[in-house]
Amino acid sequence: MIYSAVIPVCNEQDSLRDLHSELCVVADGSKLDFEWIFVDDGSQDASWRIIQELAAVDRRVRGIRFRRNFGKAAALDAGIRDAHGELIFTLDADLQDDPSEIPRFLELIAAGNDVVSGWKKIRNDPWEKRAASKLFNRLVSALTGVKLHDHNCGFKCYRREIFDEVRLYGELHRFVPVLAAARGWTIAELIVNHRPRSHGKSKYGFRRYFKGLLDLLTVYFLTGYQQRPQHLLGTVGILSFMLGFAGLTYLGGHWALAQLFPDWKLTPLHQRPAVIYSLGALLFGGQLMSMGFIAELITSYYGRDVATYSVRERLGHPRSPAADPLPPQQSD
Repeated sequence: MIYSAVIPVCNEQDSLRDLHSELCVVADGSKLDFEWIFVDDGSQDASWRIIQELAAVDRRVRGIRFRRNFGKAAALDAGIRDAHGELIFTLDADLQDDPSEIPRFLELIAAGNDVVSGWKKIRNDPWEKRAASKLFNRLVSALTGVKLHDHNCGFKCYRREIFDEVRLYGELHRFVPVLAAARGWTIAELIVNHRPRSHGKSKYGFRRYFKGLLDLLTVYFLTGYQQRPQHLLGTVGILSFMLGFAGLTYLGGHWALAQLFPDWKLTPLHQRPAVIYSLGALLFGGQLMSMGFIAELITSYYGRDVATYSVRERLGHPRSPAADPLPPQQSD
């Protein structure tokens, strides 16, 4: 069996040789047929030159170089598309992911799991980064139902077939286990050794979590309502429409009473903020329901050629009726 490791690289010149050495120790020690795909995501240092040197002395090393920085998801997608392995590992190039954990990932895959996600239970990061990550992980688990302690961990192992069904784009790489679980693939989690950063600096700041929150909303919609967008948009739209309608009905009764009983000192409608709120809720609800109908039309048109299911296995070999000859007739 061939194994692939896809490693995004962005200004990691100081760690690449050490990472390659550690990968060699694991592959040679466990007698694993590996290929290592280093994807240079627009590095400004000597990272690509070092990748070239490693490829010149080790046939297992392959390299992909981007013209500029396109982001981690694009780097992973490019590497996965070029990978030949039946199992694909993803890990960072900064040496914080420990390659010696690879055999433990394989044990969980051999136990029948399709995705094994690393869990940096003991993290060597600043406290503010750990706190933000913990909050984000709890939110992802609550919204998606995929109970992982560390959705952000880049150290993962996948069966190759998963990427025939799950597309990587934008910043959705951290949500691949969630997207895979939504299609029925089995997910496991493995506590991994997280080493302190010895070279370079972190590429992530708090801005990453704001982007991650937006991506989480996208994933929530994709996993729950991709084939039925009206269920989400229409539900919220109907609630808003009903709220606005109820408010206008109440205000209409108020206006009728003011006409029937002019002696009552009732506040004129044009002085009541509830009129604006009710109209806004009514219009907002109508817009959401209209968007839901449009989304349903788009889904029905473009979703015809997209499989909405995932097949675990098949028995027998498909064949056309013409390929099955009739049994010979027996003479009396």
